[in-house]
Amino acid sequence: MAFDEKVDNKAEEIGGKVKEGVGKATDDERLEAEGKADQTSSNLKQAGEKVKDAFKS
Repeated sequence: MAFDEKVDNKAEEIGGKVKEGVGKATDDERLEAEGKADQTSSNLKQAGEKVKDAFKS
Protein backbone atom coordinates (compact mmCIF):
# COMPACT_ATOMS: atom_id res chain seq x y z
CA MET A 1 0.00 0.00 0.00
CA ALA A 2 1.36 3.36 -0.95
CA PHE A 3 2.10 5.72 1.90
CA ASP A 4 -0.30 8.39 0.59
CA GLU A 5 -3.13 5.83 0.46
CA LYS A 6 -2.40 4.84 4.06
CA VAL A 7 -2.54 8.47 5.12
CA ASP A 8 -5.79 9.09 3.20
CA ASN A 9 -7.44 6.01 4.69
CA LYS A 10 -6.32 6.89 8.21
CA ALA A 11 -7.55 10.48 7.77
CA GLU A 12 -10.93 9.16 6.63
CA GLU A 13 -11.07 6.84 9.66
CA ILE A 14 -10.21 9.67 12.07
CA GLY A 15 -12.72 11.98 10.39
CA GLY A 16 -15.35 9.29 10.84
CA LYS A 17 -14.53 9.00 14.53
CA VAL A 18 -14.84 12.77 14.91
CA LYS A 19 -18.20 12.80 13.10
CA GLU A 20 -19.45 9.94 15.25
CA GLY A 21 -18.35 11.72 18.43
CA VAL A 22 -19.96 15.00 17.43
CA GLY A 23 -23.13 13.14 16.46
CA LYS A 24 -23.27 11.47 19.87
CA ALA A 25 -22.57 14.72 21.70
CA THR A 26 -25.29 16.59 19.83
CA ASP A 27 -27.79 13.71 19.61
CA ASP A 28 -27.55 13.88 15.81
CA GLU A 29 -28.16 10.28 14.79
CA ARG A 30 -27.57 11.03 11.10
CA LEU A 31 -24.12 12.50 11.74
CA GLU A 32 -23.25 9.63 14.06
CA ALA A 33 -24.28 7.11 11.38
CA GLU A 34 -22.22 8.97 8.74
CA GLY A 35 -19.20 8.77 11.02
CA LYS A 36 -19.62 5.05 11.48
CA ALA A 37 -20.04 4.61 7.72
CA ASP A 38 -16.85 6.59 7.05
CA GLN A 39 -14.95 4.40 9.48
CA THR A 40 -16.29 1.22 7.90
CA SER A 41 -15.40 2.45 4.43
CA SER A 42 -11.88 3.30 5.55
CA ASN A 43 -11.42 -0.07 7.24
CA LEU A 44 -12.56 -1.90 4.10
CA LYS A 45 -10.13 0.09 1.96
CA GLN A 46 -7.30 -0.66 4.38
CA ALA A 47 -8.15 -4.37 4.34
CA GLY A 48 -8.23 -4.40 0.54
CA GLU A 49 -4.84 -2.74 0.35
CA LYS A 50 -3.40 -5.27 2.83
CA VAL A 51 -4.65 -8.11 0.63
CA LYS A 52 -3.00 -6.49 -2.40
CA ASP A 53 0.24 -6.12 -0.44
CA ALA A 54 0.12 -9.77 0.62
CA PHE A 55 -0.04 -10.90 -3.02
CA LYS A 56 2.84 -8.61 -4.02
CA SER A 57 5.22 -10.37 -1.62
